[in-house]
Amino acid sequence: MGYSNIVILTGAGISAESGLGTFRDKDGLWTKYDLEDVATPEGYARNPDFVHEFYNARRANLRDAEPNAAHHALAALEDQIDGRVVVVTQNIDNLHELAGTRTLIHMHGELFKTRCENCQAVYAWTEDLSRGTPCRSCRLPGGLRPHVVWFGEMPLQMGEIHAALDDCDLFLSIGTSGNVYPAAGFVEEVRRKGQAHTVELNLDPSEGANLFAEHIHGPASEVVPAYVRRLLDD
Repeated sequence: MGYSNIVILTGAGISAESGLGTFRDKDGLWTKYDLEDVATPEGYARNPDFVHEFYNARRANLRDAEPNAAHHALAALEDQIDGRVVVVTQNIDNLHELAGTRTLIHMHGELFKTRCENCQAVYAWTEDLSRGTPCRSCRLPGGLRPHVVWFGEMPLQMGEIHAALDDCDLFLSIGTSGNVYPAAGFVEEVRRKGQAHTVELNLDPSEGANLFAEHIHGPASEVVPAYVRRLLDD
């Protein structure tokens, strides 16, 4: 059948084949770093230099990354399907944009942006940050932090996300662990309304795999383009 409102949730698994580390796999970033130290407001308050070093390394990694076939397939789907496609990403990388996705919600923020805690300005930033970096807006040093959502903080654009989920007739979850909320609850939200087909495309079954009507497992660069071709051929 054809779908007119598609919502696609993406997680770290879609970017892994672009050389960006996942967080919760056996060799993921959370096995090397304590998330309490680098991904919470409290960790930042305790040791901002360490947190800046962590995100400076993530930016350096991202500067060398390129979109893979899965990112390009989703951009092609948005271009070619007769309907609306909204990509909601938990990722803080810019690979969806580089592939050409236009309707995109970064619910956990963006690594290539910074936010000033003094004046609340948000703007593009691709280089290293430190406590001494002055804000381009208020000119004060010491206020810049990564524009990312840390544990304990509210994800961004939740109103827009819930509105998209309300209207969707196809919900895809790609490369997610299924244990980070609120994103892990999106499939249940869609299921309660009973109007959308739900599909998980993941390397392995997620923690919430049983909540999906359809499951396709394998590398994102293989299963996502194949599924997009199927949608476009219907």
